[in-house]
Amino acid sequence: MAAPILSVHNLSVALPAGGDRAHAVHNISLNIEPGQTLCVVGESGSGKSVMATTVMGLLARELKPVAGQVVLQGESLLEASSARLRQLRGQAMGMVFQEPMTALNPVMTCGDQIDELLTTHTDWPADKRRAEVRQMLEHVRLPDPERMMRSYPHQLSGGQRQRIVIAMAVILKPALLICDEPTTALDVTTQKEILKLIAQLQKEQGSAVLFITHDMGVVAEIADQVLVMNQGEAVESGPRLQVLKHPTQPYTQQLLAAVPSMTPALRGERSAANSEAAAPHSQERLALLSGTAVSKTYLSRDWMGRSHPTHALLAASVAIHAGETVGIVGESGSGKSTFARCLIRLIDPTGGQIHWGDHEVASLNERALRPLRSQVQVVFQDPNRSLNPRRTVGQSLIEGALNFGMGLAQAKALAEKLMTQVRLPVEALRRYPSQFSGGQRQRIAIARALACQPKVLVADEAVSALDVSVQAQILVLLREIQAEFGLGVLFITHDLRVAAQLCDRVIVMNQGKIVEQGPTTELYANPQDPYTQRLFASAPPGLEAL
Repeated sequence: MAAPILSVHNLSVALPAGGDRAHAVHNISLNIEPGQTLCVVGESGSGKSVMATTVMGLLARELKPVAGQVVLQGESLLEASSARLRQLRGQAMGMVFQEPMTALNPVMTCGDQIDELLTTHTDWPADKRRAEVRQMLEHVRLPDPERMMRSYPHQLSGGQRQRIVIAMAVILKPALLICDEPTTALDVTTQKEILKLIAQLQKEQGSAVLFITHDMGVVAEIADQVLVMNQGEAVESGPRLQVLKHPTQPYTQQLLAAVPSMTPALRGERSAANSEAAAPHSQERLALLSGTAVSKTYLSRDWMGRSHPTHALLAASVAIHAGETVGIVGESGSGKSTFARCLIRLIDPTGGQIHWGDHEVASLNERALRPLRSQVQVVFQDPNRSLNPRRTVGQSLIEGALNFGMGLAQAKALAEKLMTQVRLPVEALRRYPSQFSGGQRQRIAIARALACQPKVLVADEAVSALDVSVQAQILVLLREIQAEFGLGVLFITHDLRVAAQLCDRVIVMNQGKIVEQGPTTELYANPQDPYTQRLFASAPPGLEAL
């Protein structure tokens, strides 16, 4: 048997005094052999990411390893100096973080950021480094590598940014690759390519992979071993089939039961009932949010001053009624988020009409829009960017409600109610966003959007950062809110399973165009467009295929 590349023995990491438990990680042990993938699963706050950052030597200052060993290729990492850890990071071990905007430097081009790694760890000349960077961008399926090298992170989509981070982690072919939710921001076709890339790296280099994920479909596809964590402790571990097909612990069984199916839920009758309840006297239902032939074209100029149009969105139309959830699916860069941002007037469309109820808003200026903005609220993909780190959660939740005329006492009561609804303790209102896990921060972002009591909620990958059990709770929450208030939801996602369970209708987008749309049950049963067929074929096989 080959010696493990990574060995963790009885590792414990203490939380600061006053935390909700004594240890972020307690008595965790694992071994990963060359060419092996260990998938770590568990709910947000279970200690998965703390364990990974301990291995990398990137723990927050307030967290301290208090017991155990972490050994990489025979070398103790807990005893290594900061200088030695800097040498090992990138060269011997690489990490792909969950949120790419926090991992990338906003004032450096993507090409320079990847090149910085090569400059630090190799003596290659500039032309060789550039060729290597370009080749790696092709490997991770980024379009137009030359343009990507010149681009800054904010000029790329969420999925494209994550692929840049992955390229940085694997370009030096490290012995250990730690992936902390690396495919969270990726559509299914790109996810499949990234998983292939990681498998290829393992085959060529004998690399070990520590893969943290909440996507059980990915676990079913790539794992050799599975470790289930809860509240900082190991609940269950073993070979993939043993854990996924024959779990022995109730917690593992609960996680697996929460995995959404690709078979759409039957929701049509419920949606129709909600719509009638929301507008019982209306002869013809008025859409809460609609867009007709909405287009967005960007203009750039080359060095000679010539104008070059980029058609990000081409004549896209949608209507969302009370109690209805409309999903938009497609690859990164397909125009999903551009369409949504035009509809909510975060960016100005270059063509088409947009209505919020009976208000035409496509041509309104910001001053005229401001009183209407409570009607349409949005939950963004990355809570790190949408929550103010200097405001407590309570301050963030009541801000919108106060801006739209609610009294302070009523806003505070609403904030407490929403925290309970998104399964967070009311006491957490006094904390700051940095004191929560990624999944918990996203729940806070959802609660903040709901605090404005909107008629339409636009969710841009709103559950992509959540583990399956919390994801299931949030989906239930959205349905409950729809049933009570007749809320309309526009749901942008790359997760076809989540769309199947939540959406009444699904729109499929590719290269800025709507290529297919229809009721979820019909579309999933019989997709007509070749692009839709390829998209569905790329989805992970899931637990039902085991």
